[in-house]
Amino acid sequence: MAPSLARDLAAEQRAFLRRDRTRWADHLERVRAFLGDGLQSAARAPVLVLGAGSGLEIPWRLAPPTAVGWDADPWSRVRTLIRHGRFPPWVFQDLTGGLDQLAALAWRTARQPWSGRVRASGAATRRLAGLTGGLDPDPGPLRAWIQQNRPGAILAANVMGQFGVVAQRIVDRAFAGRHPWVPDPDLPDPLDEAIHAWTAKAVRAWIAALLESGAGLWLVHDRAVIFGTAPVTLGPMVPDWPAQLRSEDTLEVSDPLCGVDVLAELQGREPADHRRWLWPVAPGQTHVMEAMRIPPSSSHLSHNREV
Repeated sequence: MAPSLARDLAAEQRAFLRRDRTRWADHLERVRAFLGDGLQSAARAPVLVLGAGSGLEIPWRLAPPTAVGWDADPWSRVRTLIRHGRFPPWVFQDLTGGLDQLAALAWRTARQPWSGRVRASGAATRRLAGLTGGLDPDPGPLRAWIQQNRPGAILAANVMGQFGVVAQRIVDRAFAGRHPWVPDPDLPDPLDEAIHAWTAKAVRAWIAALLESGAGLWLVHDRAVIFGTAPVTLGPMVPDWPAQLRSEDTLEVSDPLCGVDVLAELQGREPADHRRWLWPVAPGQTHVMEAMRIPPSSSHLSHNREV
């Protein structure tokens, strides 16, 4: 993993931790309880915690000795030690398998090769938008680790919804402050659309890798981000998450999964537990959180019994 990418991921983690957490109590209670059950679900086989971060949402005191953290932020393991007094085995890798490739492409298209200076942004952004469509993020390191270690449970701790955020940060850094995005939201933005499509491919490939493992899955992720101060509640649980939002005002809502329907990607492995809740992350920003527990496949259970 390139040092510049590690810096981007560390910056994203710092920005998250600097936010005012006074209204996070309900969210933290919910997510810790859910992931705590996941940590205790595999008695002997390894438990893999993806997006382990600083341990804010992970109750490491419940983790078995076989638990392994995965987070590309180079300081994540140290923060976990400080917060929990645990120094578990750790993997410092990009979960998408494609961020380094995207970063190299963004740098190459944004800058003149002979001087390193940022190109005229119009031509550069159009070129980057066109070339990004040829990228196919594939979580090869994650697949290899799963194949070698055969985890009994995999926890995904609020990481899937961050793929697009980190991809945008990578593009911004390549353009060194020369804003590459179309400022008018009513006008087409080819680069934004290209990063949106890249993110959707990354999310689908990542879910596929988790399903291939056959392990029990405990997925927590941002299902939506609501901007503004309009009061909003969640109605009865329905698969079509926008229909669950209740407000008397028009809501400005973004989809961090870029159109991917997680339920549709599960290939018949139905959740045994599926829940959503609202998380007031910051003034004017509320996240719709989603948690799913996917039981292990029958073939995975048979393999573990034989082992």
